[in-house]
Amino acid sequence: MKELEAAGSKKAGVLVKTSLVDYPGHVSSTVFLHGCNLRCPYCYNTELVIKNINEVEGISTVQEIIEHLEKRKAVLTGFVISGGEALISPYLEILITEAKKRNYKIKLDTNGTNPDKLEAVLKDPELRPDFVAMDIKTSISKLGLLVPHLTNEAINDILAEKVKKTAELVAAMPADTREYRTVLVPPLVDENDIIEMAAFLPKDASWQFAQFRNDNCLDPLYNNVTPYTPAEAEALVKKAASLIPGAELR
Repeated sequence: MKELEAAGSKKAGVLVKTSLVDYPGHVSSTVFLHGCNLRCPYCYNTELVIKNINEVEGISTVQEIIEHLEKRKAVLTGFVISGGEALISPYLEILITEAKKRNYKIKLDTNGTNPDKLEAVLKDPELRPDFVAMDIKTSISKLGLLVPHLTNEAINDILAEKVKKTAELVAAMPADTREYRTVLVPPLVDENDIIEMAAFLPKDASWQFAQFRNDNCLDPLYNNVTPYTPAEAEALVKKAASLIPGAELR
């Protein structure tokens, strides 16, 4: 109760009150929490990533999110916590706790760069999500392209270790409670990248691909990147499916 009183008035994220697509098998609410440690050039949630939280339009407080979950608990069955990067939010635990109190199933989306926090959440029965979706954004060798705001020469190796550990943690979950997701961004995902990514995914993975949208990208140069044609995208996903049978274009 003290935690809720302290956090209730704090702005946390943008709330989508009803979603039929964010949590497979559930009518859900989705909150996109503010803040991210990556700067993926194709990201379209730019306000949540680069703006001060007080400058983001339509942002909800912790209390407003919980009140919505209370009001809609007879209709909704799922609560999706996304971002930004949910695992760096100071409000993650309280949102999971309050949603679980109302019998919501919890789906957590993560960019894969915070394995220690994910491991702590998975080990805590009061916080453990029912479903985890991990973004596999590009191959290990290209991870440094996701953090152009950092200059550490070893950053690619550091990210590689974190992403691999996260993938292992997610792989240890039952197959029907996890998925991996990749956006087909031409500069970041080609056939060689797919081969490299598949190497650290479990063979029974659900690997969901989505087409890249060259609109409102964090890096304006990516607005000029031509997405793969449907035939090119299908060929890449077919290659992925030859390595991970559960790969498909969503």
